[in-house]
Amino acid sequence: MLVVKVGGSEGVDLEAIATDAGTLTHGGQKLVIVHGGSHATNTLSEQLGHPARFITSPSGHTSRRTDRKTLEIFQMACRGVMNQSLVERLLRAGVNAIGLSGLDARLWEGKRKEAIRSVEAGRVVVVRDDYTGTVERVNASLLQMLLEAGYTPVISPPGISEQGEPINVDADRAAAATAAALHAHTLLLLSNVRGLLRAFPDESTLIRRVPRHEIEAAAEAAQGRMKKKVLGAGDALQAGVGRVIIGDARTATPISSALNGEGTVFE
Repeated sequence: MLVVKVGGSEGVDLEAIATDAGTLTHGGQKLVIVHGGSHATNTLSEQLGHPARFITSPSGHTSRRTDRKTLEIFQMACRGVMNQSLVERLLRAGVNAIGLSGLDARLWEGKRKEAIRSVEAGRVVVVRDDYTGTVERVNASLLQMLLEAGYTPVISPPGISEQGEPINVDADRAAAATAAALHAHTLLLLSNVRGLLRAFPDESTLIRRVPRHEIEAAAEAAQGRMKKKVLGAGDALQAGVGRVIIGDARTATPISSALNGEGTVFE
C-alpha cells in the first residue's frame, strides 16, 4: 500500500503524476492519492475579491487564515478545481480514480480549534472564528472497500469536525494520518522542490536521508511549507509507516523516481 500526497503549489506536474500512477496501478500497486490546493485557493481567492491571509503562530508556523468565506473558497478550489482536474488526468491514464473530500462519510474527522494564537504587528492575538483543525480519525474501512473494489481514492481537504463543520486541515499531516490508518509501507510527499534542502532554495543542498531520531532537528531547519512536510513525516513514522519520502513533482516520473531513491528519505 502506497499513499501519495500531491502538493498544491505552483509547478507541480499533474499530468506526469497521473501517467506514472497509471504505470504503477497497471503493475498491481494499490494507491491512495491525497492532495492540497494552496495555489488554486490563492488564485480563486484573488478572483473572488477575498485575498488569502495567513497566520503566523508564536512558534513560527504559518497557516491559512480560514474564516467562513475563505473556507467556502477553499472547498471550491480543492474539491471543485484541484480534485476534479487530478481525477480527470488519472482516468485518462487508465487509473480507476474516484474523487472524495475529507468531509465525505467523515473520511477525515477531528477537532476544530477553538482558538488560534497569531502574531500580528509584534503582538500575540487570539483568533476565534477560524475553521481549522487536525485529522484525528480516518475512515479506513471506506478506503479499504474502495481499494478492494478496484478504485483509486483521490482525497482532498476539507475534513470534518466532531460537530459536523468543515475544517481546513493540513494535507501533508492528513496524508500521514491516512497512511498510518491504512498500514501503508510508504508515504510519498510530492512537492515542487527536489526534497528537503539544507540551504533553501539551493537544490544542490538536497538532504538524501534523515534518520527518525533527527526529524525534530530537521523540522526546525526546514523553511515555509517544508516544515509541515517534515512534521508529517515524523507523524507517519511514529504511527508505524515504514518510510516517508519527500520527492520532486516536476520530473517525468515523479512517483517512480522517488521510490527509486530520488528525494529525501525518512526512516
